[in-house]
Amino acid sequence: MTAPAVEGDTRTAPMLLVADPDAGLVRQLSAAMQAAGVDVTGVPDGAQALLQAGALRPDAVLICASLPIVGPVDFVRAVRLMRAVPVLLGIDFGSDAEQALQALEAGATACVARPYRVPELLPLVQAAFRRNDGHRTVLTIGDVELDVTAYQVRVGGRVVHLPLREFELLHYLMRNADRTVTREQIMRNVWHSNDGMSTNTIAVHVKRLRARLGDVEDTMIQTVRGVGYRLVSG
Repeated sequence: MTAPAVEGDTRTAPMLLVADPDAGLVRQLSAAMQAAGVDVTGVPDGAQALLQAGALRPDAVLICASLPIVGPVDFVRAVRLMRAVPVLLGIDFGSDAEQALQALEAGATACVARPYRVPELLPLVQAAFRRNDGHRTVLTIGDVELDVTAYQVRVGGRVVHLPLREFELLHYLMRNADRTVTREQIMRNVWHSNDGMSTNTIAVHVKRLRARLGDVEDTMIQTVRGVGYRLVSG
């Protein structure tokens, strides 16, 4: 069990809070994540998860879709009132997609596969740790505000929930505002891949992102034909 954080405490390793009633699954995940340098605390239900989310101030929280006592949707809503922390939702194959959608709409950061896979979780937890290790970062362009630490986007003051990949895409475009970024740069920096991924994949994500931001005439995120995309700040 990781010791509770105190005011002014500086952690040297990422901390993940896992809320899952399957004790065996939590033990397996804890061993694998700790071997990768991540401190893990496991709890069996949503009530204990809320308590530990406040006491431990983890860098990220992983909850299963069948979380007992306090369910995933109520948990996400409650923890969002407490503090900004990425909340990952573990989904079993064939689980109720409606419940996952409700959790995402309530403010969950992303859905991940359950049983959990360390290669999928580790980059998310490490990224959250790096953000929390510094100061809170908020990028604002026009009426779009992106809070890096909270994984939150507001458009005209209204919260817009983005899937993780679209959030990372918007973050990358905003950091490079008014500059044209190539599709190859997006592949490397958003998808973290140098493989020859279909450019249609990027185009689909850009189209969805525009729709969520209300960029109906493609005036904010512009297509540079044959090259890539440019997010215009003014």
